[in-house]
Amino acid sequence: MEKLVIDLSFWKGRRVFLTGHNGFKGSWMSLWLKQLGAEVCGYSLDCPTTSSIFYAAEIEKLMKYDVRGDIRDLNLLTKSMQSFQPEIVVHMAAQSLVRDSYVNPIDTYTTNIIGTVNLFEAVRNTTSVKAVLNITSDKCYENKELLKGYCETDPMGGYDPYSSSKGCAELVSSAYRNSYFQESNVALATARAGNVIGGGDWSSNRIVPDAIRAFIDNKTLLVRNPKAVRPWQHVLEPLSGYLVLCQQLFNNPSNYSEAWNFGPNDEDAQPVSFLVDIMANIWGNGASWHQDDSKQPHEAFYLKLDCSKTRSLLKHKPVWSLEKTLNETVEWYKAWHNKKNMREFTICQIDTYQQEQIKYE
Repeated sequence: MEKLVIDLSFWKGRRVFLTGHNGFKGSWMSLWLKQLGAEVCGYSLDCPTTSSIFYAAEIEKLMKYDVRGDIRDLNLLTKSMQSFQPEIVVHMAAQSLVRDSYVNPIDTYTTNIIGTVNLFEAVRNTTSVKAVLNITSDKCYENKELLKGYCETDPMGGYDPYSSSKGCAELVSSAYRNSYFQESNVALATARAGNVIGGGDWSSNRIVPDAIRAFIDNKTLLVRNPKAVRPWQHVLEPLSGYLVLCQQLFNNPSNYSEAWNFGPNDEDAQPVSFLVDIMANIWGNGASWHQDDSKQPHEAFYLKLDCSKTRSLLKHKPVWSLEKTLNETVEWYKAWHNKKNMREFTICQIDTYQQEQIKYE
C-alpha cells in the first residue's frame, strides 16, 4: 500500500470549517492548516483563558474568517457554514475537561452532544461539504481499567459526564452516518485521541499547564493522581493523523468513514509521576512536586488505546517519544516566558515535526 502523508497540493486552497479553532488543539490545527495553504473558517466561543496560544502566536491575525459563536446556536452555526461553503468540516469545539464536567454537567452534555447534533444538521444543509471529521476522545470507551488497549469496536461508556458525553457523541456520529450522510455522499469519521500535550495549553486542572504555572511561580506542584497511567502524545501527533484522515475521507470516502484511534507507542503510556519528574528536570530552577492528598472526584487510573488499525490502514505512527514530547513542550513554555516570537517558534516546531515525520516514514 502506498505511503500516506500530508499532501501539500491537497490542502492548498482547500476550504475548511474548523470549530474550536482557538482552543489548544484547534489553535495548532489552525496554524498548521494556514501553513499548508488552506482557507480556514474558525467557529468558536472566545478563548476561555487569558493566556492562549491563539493570541500568543497571533493566530487570530492569520484568520480571515473568525466567527465567535456557540456550537449550541444552530442558526448561527448553519448560517456561518453556509456562508463559507466549506469542503471539509473538522469539529473540535467541546467542553473538554473531566473535572469541569462534574461541576457543570448540563453545559458538558449540551455542548458535546447537542453541539455535535447541531454541527451535523448544519452539514446536512450545506451542500458544499464532502467530508466531516468529528474529534471525540479516548475517554469515550467503557473503561474497565484493563491492561489492554481499547480498539475502535469496543463499547462506548463513560464514568463521568465528560467521558459519557464523548461516548454519546460517537453514537450520534454513527447514527447520522447511517441515517443521512451515506445517501448524501458525505464522508464522516470520528477520531479518538489519547492525552494530548504540548505548548500553549493553559486550561485549568490539566497536568502540563498546572505544572508550568507552578514552576513559573516557584511553587511546588500538587499532583492529584501521580500513579494514573495515560497515553501521552504531542499535539502534533494526532493532528498529523487528522490531516491524513481528512485527505482519505475526501478522496476515498467508503473506506475511511468510521472511527479511528490515535495514540502513542505502548512505552509512552506512562504514569503522571513520570511526566512531572521529567518536566521538573527540564525546567530546572528547583522545580518540584508532591502528591495532593485531598479528596478528589473519580478519574480513571489506567487508560490505553489500541491503535493497530490506524497504524495499518492510515500508516500513521508516532514520531516523537514521550521524552522528546516533554522537551518540546517545556521549551515552548520557556520561549513564551522569555517573550520570544511565539508564532515563529510554533511554526518551527511544526516544521521540525514534519521533517522528522518524513525521515521516520
